[in-house]
Amino acid sequence: MENKRISSVQELLSGDEAVARGAWEAGLRVACAYPGTPSTEILETLAGFKDVDAQWSVNEKVAFEVALGSAIAGGRSLYASKHVGLNVAMDPLMTASYTGVNAGFVAVVCDDPGLASSQNEQDTRWVGPYAKLPLLEPASPAEAYLFIKEAFAISERFDTPVLFRMTTRVAHSKENVAVGARQDIALRPFEVNIPKYVMVPRNAYQKHSVIEKRLLALAAFSENTPLNKIEKGSAKLGFITSGIPYQYLKETYPDASFLKLGFTYPYCDKKIARFAHLVRELVVVEELDPIIQEHVRSLGIKARAKHPTFGIGELLPEHMEQIYKGAKKKELPSSARKPVLCPGCPHRFVFSVLKRNKAIVAGDIGCYTLAATPPLSTLHTCLCMGSSITIHEGFRRIMPNGKIVGVLGDSTFVHSGITGLINAVYNRMKGLIIILDNSTTAMTGGQNNPATGRTIRNEPTKQLSIEAVCTACGADNVDVVDPKNLSQLDALVKQRLAADALSVIIARRPCKLVDRNRLPMPDYDRVKCKTCGLCFNLDCPALVKTEDGHVDINAALCAGCYLCVDTCPADALKRPA
Repeated sequence: MENKRISSVQELLSGDEAVARGAWEAGLRVACAYPGTPSTEILETLAGFKDVDAQWSVNEKVAFEVALGSAIAGGRSLYASKHVGLNVAMDPLMTASYTGVNAGFVAVVCDDPGLASSQNEQDTRWVGPYAKLPLLEPASPAEAYLFIKEAFAISERFDTPVLFRMTTRVAHSKENVAVGARQDIALRPFEVNIPKYVMVPRNAYQKHSVIEKRLLALAAFSENTPLNKIEKGSAKLGFITSGIPYQYLKETYPDASFLKLGFTYPYCDKKIARFAHLVRELVVVEELDPIIQEHVRSLGIKARAKHPTFGIGELLPEHMEQIYKGAKKKELPSSARKPVLCPGCPHRFVFSVLKRNKAIVAGDIGCYTLAATPPLSTLHTCLCMGSSITIHEGFRRIMPNGKIVGVLGDSTFVHSGITGLINAVYNRMKGLIIILDNSTTAMTGGQNNPATGRTIRNEPTKQLSIEAVCTACGADNVDVVDPKNLSQLDALVKQRLAADALSVIIARRPCKLVDRNRLPMPDYDRVKCKTCGLCFNLDCPALVKTEDGHVDINAALCAGCYLCVDTCPADALKRPA
């Protein structure tokens, strides 16, 4: 539904929603992304504005290039991803620094300190100096709303892509934001300029000089922009900080002085030095890597910083006093519930069969990584998007007779699995790849992808045939099976593991977030139960072990998939009559 163009109205927005709202008001024309927590909601919100051409792209590299192309063509554009998504887009990002832009172009990257839903911790602030691009860093949803507008203005003023770093806490926190009306920003005319946009070596060499001059101009801007602000308080204590730690420090030390960096790179060296002279004790507090700390010390300014133990994980309000005192991080025991596949998840059938066949499983990014947790413990590697097929190939080259299986999802296969499959075919690799086609991008909340036949706005589009793609890539065998047919799946896995061929099995059944139909829970015969525990090895949250080893079925959770019935050797669990 389109948001109304109203002004001077307060709306309760998350950081992601605030970025979307601010970008829309700034005249955004095109927005591209691949879903990934904590950035997903940016594009989902932008899809609600009819003025914005929003798309789920097949991967982050594609998203970056489409958005950049739109900016060069003359319309304000935005790319969004999580931190590991930017890794996929680094190739075009680095050269986009050379080409510059025409209309404003902002790359919003959401870091995930604490790894709430990621395979690593990264600090995107390093990308600013590395790519020689300006970087903005809001500390709240309200700032995200204001900063994104400024980011487009900076992009056009300095003819550069702008990095816009968010973190999980800013992206998902909510705040009342005073929103306004959409600006009518005219399209900029595109002018053919081969030296500017065609990065052959001669042109790129000339553009490198332009970049260095641009950095000097951006550094001068950094000194004067209100995005970097000095808040005078007590002369006894001063903090240099950025992002969410600023909020925590203001609560913990309200009387202190602050240099809050919102335009994190290029650095405002003169302002940093001026602030350092205002306070007797200077402390740098930042989340993840000591980037500001190292720069401040390179200026010859004496400043205390957090203990290295605080470079791991998310900073929390209770950490501020520990950091100020120079203490080590106190690790508290985790009380979090073990993550588990949903009741009735079709992936559980596949991993049950793979465990039964004692396969070594090369995994991928998706909710099926939960198969790595006990008692399933049936996913043995997980590196990055699409790596299951290529890691599978690496294993097979060392263990040619091993039971090696590569497992990935439908969206992940489209994202970056296809090239790995082509490589395996081209290099005469044998083995088994299983594509878990659950008709959605489940891990990030159920977004559409090319294999679902629906766009970000749930509009019908051409549906990609995964089996046709696998056949076109050259796979020797391509089978489609319903994983709920456990005996058929088991027989097929055994057959393909034994074959001297490269085989793909597409295990197709909708995610339970898509297909919410529930069947009655199974009947349980306590007398027949041998308390062997095989049903509990399925790691189904609906099955609860009693003190004496028997089964208690949670009716509120059971989806009626009957995998436990097919697994029980004593017929103690049965389909209801």
